[in-house]
Amino acid sequence: QVQLVESGGGLVQPGGSLRLSCAASGIIFSINTMGWYRQAPGKERELVATITSGDSEKYADSVKGRFTISRDNAKNMVWLQMNNLKPEETAIYYCRSLTPISWGQGTQVPVSS
Repeated sequence: QVQLVESGGGLVQPGGSLRLSCAASGIIFSINTMGWYRQAPGKERELVATITSGDSEKYADSVKGRFTISRDNAKNMVWLQMNNLKPEETAIYYCRSLTPISWGQGTQVPVSS
């Protein structure tokens, strides 16, 4: 059974930083492309960043230079370091695996002063 468990969300001020974590089980993590997505209130879920088994990273244009995705295959973990957060990035952030496609329950990130 696939389990993706996100953590690290919480209230952050504009311009602040936050590091999200995703612990994976039930998948062959080392060969999996992992991703972070987010869904803001009233909007569709969107891609934030992905990282392949070969550590190739891809980012949404809106987060390039501010967010960094990373992984540790020995720990079955993937992280999203978010810097200089903006109020419009308030959303639920989700971890996703590609094979099979599975989602975590999400972690809320409100960006507000």
